[in-house]
Amino acid sequence: MTAINVPRDKYNAVWIIFFILGLGTLLPWNFFMTATMYFTNRLKDPPSANMTANQTLVDTRNVLESKFNNVMTLCAMVPLLIFTCLNSFIHQRIPQKLRISGSLTVILVVFMLTAILVKVDVAPLPFFVLTMIKIVCINSFGAILQGSLFGLAGILPASYTTPIMSGQGLAGTFAAVSMICALATGSKLQDSAFGYFITACVVILLAIMSYLTLPKMEFFQYYMESNGSKQSVDEENKMDLLKKESPGEKRPVVSLMDEETKPSVSVIAIFKKIWVMALSVCCIFCVTIGTFPAVTVEVESKIADGSAWKTYFIPVSCFLLFNLMDWAGRSLTAVCMWPGKDSVWLPVLVILRVIFIPLFMLCNVQPRHRLPVVFEHDAWYIFFMILFSFSNGYLASLCMCFGPKKVAQHEAETAGAIMAFFLSLGLALGAATSFAFRAMI
Repeated sequence: MTAINVPRDKYNAVWIIFFILGLGTLLPWNFFMTATMYFTNRLKDPPSANMTANQTLVDTRNVLESKFNNVMTLCAMVPLLIFTCLNSFIHQRIPQKLRISGSLTVILVVFMLTAILVKVDVAPLPFFVLTMIKIVCINSFGAILQGSLFGLAGILPASYTTPIMSGQGLAGTFAAVSMICALATGSKLQDSAFGYFITACVVILLAIMSYLTLPKMEFFQYYMESNGSKQSVDEENKMDLLKKESPGEKRPVVSLMDEETKPSVSVIAIFKKIWVMALSVCCIFCVTIGTFPAVTVEVESKIADGSAWKTYFIPVSCFLLFNLMDWAGRSLTAVCMWPGKDSVWLPVLVILRVIFIPLFMLCNVQPRHRLPVVFEHDAWYIFFMILFSFSNGYLASLCMCFGPKKVAQHEAETAGAIMAFFLSLGLALGAATSFAFRAMI
C-alpha cells in the first residue's frame, strides 16, 4: 500500500476518539483536584473539637486539612511516575487493548466507589487514608493508560498527539466549570461532589466505548498494519538474500542482522534521539506542578472586600483560567508548531518558565511567614496565570508531538512511552518540590 492509497480519516472520527480518550485520561484526576473543598470539608474536626481556648484566628485548619493538597499531589504523581516507567518497558509484553481498556475499567470502578462514599459517613482519618489510596490507584492505572495512548498516537501522523493533549486540557476546564456551577446554584458540597464523580463515570464509559470502536476505523487500521508490517517485510527481504547465498555465508549475515536490529528496539538508543524533548517536557511539568495548585490555590484576593468575588476568585482565576489557557495552548499546536523540533528556541522557552515560581510566591499567598508580598493586586496574579498556563499547554504539546517524530516509525510507540515517562517524572518532581516552595513562603 503506497502513500497514494492512504485512507482518509472520515469525519475526523479517529481524531475525535483520541480527543475523548485524552479527556478520559485526566478527567478523573481533575475532578479529585477541583473537589478539594469537599474533601477538606470531610476532614474537619467535630464542632466540639474546634471550640478550644487555644484556637487562633490565623489558621483553624487541622493537620489533615492543611496538608491535604500537598499529600494529594504527591500520592498522585509518584505512582504516575513509577507506573509510567514500568509501562515504558512492559508495553511490548502486554497487549495494547488490555492496557488501555483494563486501565479505564479500573478507574471507572474506583470512581463508582468514590461516588458511593459521598453518601457514607466516615471519620476524618480513615476518610483521608481511603482518599489517598483511591488517588494512588487512579493515577497508577492512569499512567499506564496515558503512556499507552501516547505510544499509540506515535504510530499515527504527528497531528494525532494534539487531540490527546487537547482532550486532557478540556478535562480540567470541564471540572472547573462544574465546580463554579455548583457554587452558583448553592448546592451542598456533598451533592456537588456526588455529581462530580457520577459525571466522571459517564465520561470514562464514553472513553471505553470510543476505544472499542477505534480498530474498526480504516484510517487507524492502515497505520497499525503499516507499523506492524515494516519489520516483517525487512525480515522477509533479508531471508530472500540468505537463500541466494551459500551455507557458509549465512552465519555472519544473520549475526550482522541481529546487531542491526537490536538498537532499533533499545530504549536507551531511542532516548538518545529524543532526550532534548524528554527533558523539556519534564522541566515544563516540574515547574507547573511545583506551583499549581499547592502555591496558586493559597492566593487571596485583595479587592474582594467580602463580595462574591472572594468566593469565586480561586475557582475562576486559578482553576478555570489555568485550564482554559492550558487547553488553548495545547489546541494551538493543531495549526501552529513553532519553534520546530530541531530549534534551539524550544528548550530555551522551556527553561524560561522557571521565572513563574518566584512570581507566584511573591503574590498574595496566605498565610505567609518569610517572603514579602510584591504583586499584591489580583490583576498581577491573573496575568501571570494566563502566561503560565498557556505556555504549559503549548510547549508541552509541542514536545509530546515532536518526540515520536524524531525516531523511525517502528520506534515511535516506544518513543511515545518514554515521553510519557518523562512527563510523569516532571509531575512527580513538581509534587515533591511543591512542599519546599510552599514552606519558603
